Amino acid sequence: MGQRYGQLSLEERIEIYRLHAGGKSQRAIAAHLGRAPATISRELRRNSVRTKVWPGGYEPVRAQQLAERRRRWDCRFKLERQPDLRGLVRDGLAMGWSPEQIAGRLTREHGRTLISPESIYRFIYHRSAQKDYWHRMLPRARHRRGHPVPTGGSMLDIIKHRRSLSERPPDADDRQSPGHWEADFMLFARYGQATLVAHERASRFTIIHRPQDRKAPRTAGHLADMLADLPQTLRRSIAFDNGPEFARHHQLANQIGIQTFFCDVRSPWQKGGVENAIGRLRRSLPRKTNLDAITPDDILAAVQRYNHTPRKCLDFLTPAEAFSRFNPNVALQT
Repeated sequence: MGQRYGQLSLEERIEIYRLHAGGKSQRAIAAHLGRAPATISRELRRNSVRTKVWPGGYEPVRAQQLAERRRRWDCRFKLERQPDLRGLVRDGLAMGWSPEQIAGRLTREHGRTLISPESIYRFIYHRSAQKDYWHRMLPRARHRRGHPVPTGGSMLDIIKHRRSLSERPPDADDRQSPGHWEADFMLFARYGQATLVAHERASRFTIIHRPQDRKAPRTAGHLADMLADLPQTLRRSIAFDNGPEFARHHQLANQIGIQTFFCDVRSPWQKGGVENAIGRLRRSLPRKTNLDAITPDDILAAVQRYNHTPRKCLDFLTPAEAFSRFNPNVALQT
């Protein structure tokens, strides 16, 4: 028999049981039935699991009943019924896009809603429950849904001329006015390795630089260099946490005329834009990355991937597209 595809029949399951009980290998069973060895392996693995009401082991009639129940269960999901749409969603997940980004981009491209983010999430975790671990393709690969507990800290006593975020111009609060930035360091497992991340609040456009260290004078100089080519309308303010690496913030006002502000104590969520950006950049640059083993082009590719990923908050434009509306002549790491 040649290679065959489709669901196993009850007769085939009876034959699998007979040959397996007779000591035949999975490859021998597959060859006898004209099936792939992986099909036999998956069949025995999925339908032999011990449960509260089943002592374990393979039984063909029970395996057939389980398969029929799975088919009925799977048909509840739109992605199970529409293989072409499932392929588009899987491609988006493989690119590192979230379900919201995938659903929003499909809606934008087709002019109508093809699928909701919630439908994608439900299918992903359904497949994971069936040992087909789709959740590993999610941006943060969480095995279950939920929100982490936030943490934070500060060393504001050493920061001179510090101004609270409450003093920042009110037009920065709604994230509609361009030119208001947030900055932070993205740290890595190896001691001393970090990247400096600057994030524009309105467009979500992000710039990365790998500094030699996190000393305050050097940090201020790097931020000035990163933003110096922008017009004054695109560098109005910048917000930090209370880390000592930002203690020389006042140099930025002297060098590039940008106002500096600081979050409240233990409140990193007040600069949530850059925190979110760092979380997304972790998809390409996880914490265990050795920065000495990659090139500057690799880091640039990571920020390009971020800046060219559609965002729901931008009506599924990319940060690069949104930033270009403010100043089409500026092209920083796009």
